[in-house]
Amino acid sequence: MATAVPAERDAVARAFPGPATEVPLPGADPLHRLPAGPDLLAAGVGPALAAARTATALTAAALRGSPYALVLSAGIAGGFAPGAPVGSLVVADEITAADLGAETGEGFLPVTELGFGTVTHRPPQALVRDAATATGARPGTVLTVSTVTGTAARAAALRESHPRALAEAMEGFGVAEAAAAHGTPVLELRAISNPVGPRDRAAWRIGEALAALTDAFGKLAPVLESWKPA
Repeated sequence: MATAVPAERDAVARAFPGPATEVPLPGADPLHRLPAGPDLLAAGVGPALAAARTATALTAAALRGSPYALVLSAGIAGGFAPGAPVGSLVVADEITAADLGAETGEGFLPVTELGFGTVTHRPPQALVRDAATATGARPGTVLTVSTVTGTAARAAALRESHPRALAEAMEGFGVAEAAAAHGTPVLELRAISNPVGPRDRAAWRIGEALAALTDAFGKLAPVLESWKPA
């Protein structure tokens, strides 16, 4: 499981009993291996670093002969009102890179319309459904951005381009790209810490969102334990 920062990683770890063991990784922070839970990695902020460090962890596992069956991107995020209020949970049924493409005189073109790559990864539908049922998370699109939204105009533009978007974060697409390169399914779960829109630190509820993340993984654990790839 990949989070951006150690505070998110530790919030997930609190849902599982027992102390973590550190497992070294080349060129990255160590994995935190839980005795009764997932391996956790603070993969860094932004899609590029998250992709690189997630790929490192996946490659190391494959070389050990114990490849992962699932990669999960988790953490806090901005939520699009009114669908994802502060303190709520969102599970991605689409993980979309919102700003991967080109600006033109007619507006933004995603990289796929330029003839390259992909901009969306879709987690397994059954897993999304089970995760939503277990945690109360709302399923929808989670956008990945390299620059966090800080204005109402930008928030409105994103909603116009992605009407199903519920949340905005910075790592999910990078984690999904690394997982796809290894043929591994991906899931993204986010706890909402602030509204997407004008940057207002006084409105952030990071502690509340981290607590919601811990609670969510306490409920999600049985789903992760029983899930098998199709």
